[in-house]
Amino acid sequence: MLHLLYILAFTVLAFIAVGNLIRNLIMFSFDRERTYPTNQSSPGGFGYYAARKQYAPHPELLDSAGNMIKEPLLVMRSINVEDAREQLDALYESSPGQKIDRPEGA
Repeated sequence: MLHLLYILAFTVLAFIAVGNLIRNLIMFSFDRERTYPTNQSSPGGFGYYAARKQYAPHPELLDSAGNMIKEPLLVMRSINVEDAREQLDALYESSPGQKIDRPEGA
């Protein structure tokens, strides 16, 4: 008897969940078609459509003069293992936490 009660309860919950899902999808589709007036009097121009209207690029995409960068953002050059190791050692030795003197032969 208890199993039948569980099956009935979960069936009712499943129907409620599916009904809510369908209702939310319908409401979202109606909300998407609705046009919202832009409030020009707001000082920051806040709002979804006001933000879409004026595009401001990310600061990392601008050079020092404020112009858009048109070159690749990541440029990798090929170096050999010894040069990379020397650069990493130089960074490690110049770090503020480095206090141990390393012998020259190591």
